[in-house]
Amino acid sequence: MLDATMIQKCADPSLTPAIVEQFVQRAGSSDPLAVTVKAGGRLILVPKAKTPDEAMELIRHYVGQAVVRVGITQVPAGVGVKDVSELKSDLVHACENLRLGTGMFAKVVRIVAKWYGNPTDRQVFPQIFKDAVYAWKTGEFEGVSVFRAEDPGVSVKMIVPPVVEQDLDTDTDTDTDTAPASSTLKESENSGRVGAAEMRIDLSRIGAK
Repeated sequence: MLDATMIQKCADPSLTPAIVEQFVQRAGSSDPLAVTVKAGGRLILVPKAKTPDEAMELIRHYVGQAVVRVGITQVPAGVGVKDVSELKSDLVHACENLRLGTGMFAKVVRIVAKWYGNPTDRQVFPQIFKDAVYAWKTGEFEGVSVFRAEDPGVSVKMIVPPVVEQDLDTDTDTDTDTAPASSTLKESENSGRVGAAEMRIDLSRIGAK
């Protein structure tokens, strides 16, 4: 579904390839034309789109009436759009969908990381990542609408050792339907200008028991 070239070309640069792969695996779809529609928490069965035009027709039909997720990242359609005519076909193009989706997910990660107090302990990131995936799927985190919330703007540089990718492949913890665990970490003040701080963390403990 994803290859290194596509990730390098299209994904948000603040996310490592391993994180991008895990994000798409856990929250996305293998079909660039995938359109998922939910209303009142229930899945609405819609015809499978065979062309970009068919996918866009479905999207425009349901946006504003239900929650519509699109493409390989299952990005929410219609966020910040006042009229369906503003929706662009980029939503169903794999590269642009990956660019948009990973950019939005990176913001969600920053929102979750800020709630945790922007910790620098790399062992904390697996929980941040899990909570961010949950927030992506539900659209909320701790009562905040993550897609409409302001970006905290703090630089979260995620550095993942190569060995981690093998560990991720064996991860069987896919239970993201439960609410995020309450943090026992203390809030810490974010000093310095925006973008000055980095979080040096890895994913080696995802799935660890």
